[in-house]
Amino acid sequence: MSAVAQMIDVNAAADAEQELTDGFHLVIDALKLNGIETIYGVPGIPITDLGRMAQAEGLRVVSFRHEQNAGNAAAIAGFLTKKPGICLTVSAPGFLNGLTALANATTNCFPMILISGSSEREIVDLQQGDYEEMDQLAIAKPLCKAAFRVLHAEDIGIGVARAIRAAVSGRPGGVYLDLPAKLFSQVMDADKGAKSLVKVIDAAPAQLPAPSAVARALDVLKGAKKPLVILGKGAAYAQADEEIRTFVETSGIPFLPMSMAKGLLPDTHELNAGAARSVVLKDADVVLLVGARLNWLLSHGKGKTWGDAPKQFIQIDIEPKEMDSNVEIVAPVVGDIGSCISALLDGVKAGWTAPPSEWIETIKARKDVNIAKMSQRLLKNSTPMDFHSALGALKQVIKERPDAMLVNEGANTLDLARGVIDMYQPRKRLDVGTWGVMGIGMGFAVAAAVETGKPVLAVEGDSAFGFSGMEVETICRYNLPVCIVVFNNNGIYRGLDTDPTGRDPGTTVFVKDSRYDKMMEAFGGVGVNATTPDELKRAVDAAMDSGKPTLINAVIDPAAGSESGNIGSLNPQSVVKKKS
Repeated sequence: MSAVAQMIDVNAAADAEQELTDGFHLVIDALKLNGIETIYGVPGIPITDLGRMAQAEGLRVVSFRHEQNAGNAAAIAGFLTKKPGICLTVSAPGFLNGLTALANATTNCFPMILISGSSEREIVDLQQGDYEEMDQLAIAKPLCKAAFRVLHAEDIGIGVARAIRAAVSGRPGGVYLDLPAKLFSQVMDADKGAKSLVKVIDAAPAQLPAPSAVARALDVLKGAKKPLVILGKGAAYAQADEEIRTFVETSGIPFLPMSMAKGLLPDTHELNAGAARSVVLKDADVVLLVGARLNWLLSHGKGKTWGDAPKQFIQIDIEPKEMDSNVEIVAPVVGDIGSCISALLDGVKAGWTAPPSEWIETIKARKDVNIAKMSQRLLKNSTPMDFHSALGALKQVIKERPDAMLVNEGANTLDLARGVIDMYQPRKRLDVGTWGVMGIGMGFAVAAAVETGKPVLAVEGDSAFGFSGMEVETICRYNLPVCIVVFNNNGIYRGLDTDPTGRDPGTTVFVKDSRYDKMMEAFGGVGVNATTPDELKRAVDAAMDSGKPTLINAVIDPAAGSESGNIGSLNPQSVVKKKS
C-alpha cells in the first residue's frame, strides 16, 4: 500500500473515532456548568430522553403529575437558592401549563427558567398543522422577564447563559427558553461543543446605591417621630439577613414583615409590630420599604388602611421604575438590598437617636391586647375544630421545630395562619405571594423538601389543596418528608352553601365529610383523620419526627370561615334583586 493510501486510511479512522456530542448533551452540560443541580418537570415528547439523560448525568430530576406544579416547584426553588429554578415541559399544552407558574414567578420576582420543547419552526410559521403546533415564544414574551429560542446546537451554551443571567440579574423573574425538537438531535464535534458552552460570571452583580440617595433617606429617617420598617419577600430573597437584623436592632425602629418575610427577625422579637399592624400603618409618619411594593397587599400606600396622618415613604428597590408607582417616594434608594441596608447601617451607627419611647410603648400596648385576645381563641379544644383552635396546635409545632419549612395556602386557612403561626428563621414560610393564587401548595412543598432537606409542614385549605392534590403521589414516590394538613370544612370559605333551585350542590361546597387522608394512603403514605386540636398536634408531631409522607384530614366546622377570607372586599356582590 502506498504512503498516500496509508495516510488516507489513518485520516478516515481518525474521522470515524471523532468524538461527537448533540443537543441533548449540550443542554445538560450547559446547565451543569452553571451549577444547576435539579430539574422539575413532566416528561413527554420531545423532552423525555432529555430528562432521562440529565438524571444519568447526575442532575436530580423530579417528575410531577402536572406542569403547573412542577413550575411552581422551580419558582420557589429559585426563591430559596437565588439560582434559577428549572422547569422542563413538553410543547403546547404542557408549555401553557408551565407558563402559569412562569408568569407567577415573574410577578413575585422569583428566578425561574421554563424550558419547553416545541414543534418545528418551518411548519409552525406557515401554520401547516404540526404536532402540538404553537408559537410558544410569542405567547411567553408578554408574561415573563425574557424569552429566547435556540435553533442551532452551537448556540445552546449562549442560550442557557442568557436565560440564567436574565433570570437572576436586577429584579429577578421568569425566563422562557424554547428548544425545538430538531435541536436535540443536532450533532457536532464534542470539542467544539464544549468550547461553545458559557459559564455565567457574576450573574447578579451588586448594585450600590448612590451616596446622595443614602444621605437623603437617613435625613428623612432622622426626622421621624413614628418610624416603621416594612420588610417584603424581596428582603428575604436577598439573604442579607444579618445586615437587616443589625439595622433594625441598631436603629430601634419597629418592623412589620410581609408574610414571606416573616422570620427575617423572629416574630417574637420585641420590635415586631405585626400584632399591631393596623396601628402602625395608620400612625407611622415615615415608612421605610425594604423589598416590599406598595401594591394591593399594602392598599397601595393610601386609603383608610393608612389613616389620615401625613406620611413620607423611603423605598429600597433594585428596580428604579418601582418608585412612585402608587404614592410619592420622597427618598428612593435604588440598589440591591444588601448593599443599600449596609449603607444605611453605616449612617445609623454614627450617633443615631432611637425612636421616641412613646411610639414604642403605643405599639407594645396594642400588641399585648391583641395577643391576649388571640391566645384565648387558640386554646379552645373544641369538636369540630374551628380555624383558630386548629392553628393553635400548628403554632406549637413550628415553635418546637423552628427550622422546619411551612407552606401555606387557602382563603381563611392562609389569612389566619399568617397571623397565628410565628416564624423564627428566614425563608421558612412560603405562601401564595403577590397574586394570592391557589395551587402553589404541593409544588412548593416538594421543592422545599428537595432544596432544603428539612421537614415540610403544608397547611392547606381544602379548596386550595384540590388544585395540586394529585402531587401527593409525587411526594410518596420520592419519599419526601412532607406533612400535609388539609383544613376540611366541606367547601370554599364555608361548607354551607346551597343551590336555591334544589337541583345541584351549592357552587362553593364539596362532598360532605370527605376523607383526604385516604388519598395519601392510596400511594403508600400515612393518612390520619384528626377531629380535635390534641389529635392534630399528635399526628403532626409524629409525621414531622418520622419524615414519612403524611396527610392529615383536619375536620373543621363547616360554619367556620368567612367569604373570601380577609379580602372579601375584593369579591363584588350584586345589590340588585331579580323580580320573580
